[in-house]
Amino acid sequence: MAKLPSDPAPDHRNAVLFELFVHSVVDYAIYMLDVDGNVISWNPGAERIKGYSEQEILGRPFAVFYTEDDVADGKPAAELLIAAEVGSHEDEGWRVRRGGERFWANTVLTALRDRRGELVGFGKVTRDLTERRRTEQERNGRRQAFAHLVRAQETERRRIAWDVHDDSIQSMIAVSMRMQMLAAQRRDSAMMQLDEAIQGAIRRLRILVAQLRPPALNDEDLVESVRDYLDEVVAGWGLDCALDHDFTAKPPPELVLTAFRIIQEALVNVRKHADATTVTVSLTGSDGGLLGKVADNGKGMKGSGPSTYDVVSGEHIGMASMRERAEAAQGWFRVSSKPGTGTSVDFWIPLAGTGPIRR
Repeated sequence: MAKLPSDPAPDHRNAVLFELFVHSVVDYAIYMLDVDGNVISWNPGAERIKGYSEQEILGRPFAVFYTEDDVADGKPAAELLIAAEVGSHEDEGWRVRRGGERFWANTVLTALRDRRGELVGFGKVTRDLTERRRTEQERNGRRQAFAHLVRAQETERRRIAWDVHDDSIQSMIAVSMRMQMLAAQRRDSAMMQLDEAIQGAIRRLRILVAQLRPPALNDEDLVESVRDYLDEVVAGWGLDCALDHDFTAKPPPELVLTAFRIIQEALVNVRKHADATTVTVSLTGSDGGLLGKVADNGKGMKGSGPSTYDVVSGEHIGMASMRERAEAAQGWFRVSSKPGTGTSVDFWIPLAGTGPIRR
């Protein structure tokens, strides 16, 4: 199609569109500098983020956006030199608004050259990341608090387990041995019955110790911990158990502990309440996190109705504990059940900052 005489030249039209775009952007500060670093253009985003009007800032050195320490260290001039040499320079750090308020920014400084390759100025784009940084710091703070809580819980569980094993159980074993000797000497059936009661209490205490700190628990390797727990404990309950996983991440110890404790509690519930013959534990990497599932073929949960649903109300202590652990780790937890076809415990925990296992 022939170009109408009144049509603007393509280069001019593109320049007009680009200028319109730059002056429509308010989420980014977009401005230009001359070769000495003085501001020569200013968009509404720059005014919003940095606080200067166009009249106030044009002609002033862009060093006014830097902290006093950065200016003293020569950072603005150094960035110009780097951009001129390699084409661009990206940085993230503190910048200063009009009035002296600091904000956290991502900046990209780009050298501008004409067709002959001569440096004619710089373009700069600044994004205010203050809120994102604050959110990340709060998230990191929660993550650190969560890690501290989990480790403190496990330390206390380990201490109680040791105390029960080294004090209570050993004392009861000594009493039982003495009782057996006296019962044999006196042929006293009452003493023998009392010793049987002591032996039963010792067995229950050993189960408690194993629950407090399972020998299978290795807080560096979730998959191995779950596999060992299934082999060493769950199989002994008479359940046909299986582990299905494609989990290849190496989460931090606090998340290994959290996931293991949820799985452990779910398996204990299967033993106590499900009347199941099989149980399967699944561990899958999903959406940057761990997706865990404990599914049994038991009788299902009472009152669940004719179809699968999420159990929320009326949670017993074990169920509430699993939910609280998952949610404290910034994840989610749910239980689905259908009468006659079993129950599924599902949870997801984010694994930010983890990497693939190196074998």
